[in-house]
Amino acid sequence: MDCIAHRGFAGRYPENTLGAVRAAAGHADLVEVDVRRSADGEVVVVHDETVDRVTGATGAVREFTAEGLAALDVLGSGERIPTLAAVCQALPPGVGINVELKERGLAADVAAVLAETDPNRALVSSFDAGALREQRDAGGWPLAYLFEDGPEAGLDRARDLGCAAVHPHWRLVDGAFVATAHEAGLAVNAWTVDDAASARRARRAGVDGLIVDSPEFC
Repeated sequence: MDCIAHRGFAGRYPENTLGAVRAAAGHADLVEVDVRRSADGEVVVVHDETVDRVTGATGAVREFTAEGLAALDVLGSGERIPTLAAVCQALPPGVGINVELKERGLAADVAAVLAETDPNRALVSSFDAGALREQRDAGGWPLAYLFEDGPEAGLDRARDLGCAAVHPHWRLVDGAFVATAHEAGLAVNAWTVDDAASARRARRAGVDGLIVDSPEFC
């Protein structure tokens, strides 16, 4: 079963930063990060649409250049908002990456970064089916559809998109769900597991991976 470090184990390290990625890589099979577009067109690693929650600044991510984002302090840690390329380069051999698309229009550049940095293993996920269609058309990387309700519809959407995996909320996961997904050729990675009880439930259901906030839940 894969251990997937959610935002670089956000429960333990400053989320979506190079420090988190490097620290998480010692415990995880894949590191999950979120990507958006900066004002100057770079693919940058940050979850929210704005920088408000994770920095002392305010404003939309798209209003900052990559250099401007790199000057912001993430959660008072001294870590900065990195580019996707920098994150991929920080991954040691043997550790993969799960890139979550937080908006559309990123597919070609995400594919280019992954091709240039050649991570050991890559998976591109999103809640947005349109973003996954763009990534599918850009080619080259396995896809995963994220959802938190409507398990049957989620599986159908994943099949239609040609996904390799589904990423359901852990509350949707039971043995029947996993069996149905596997019959459709879909791996199941449950999110976001942040306590031991939900981790045990997901394991009993037979999931292929846990997307977790801290390594002790894998």
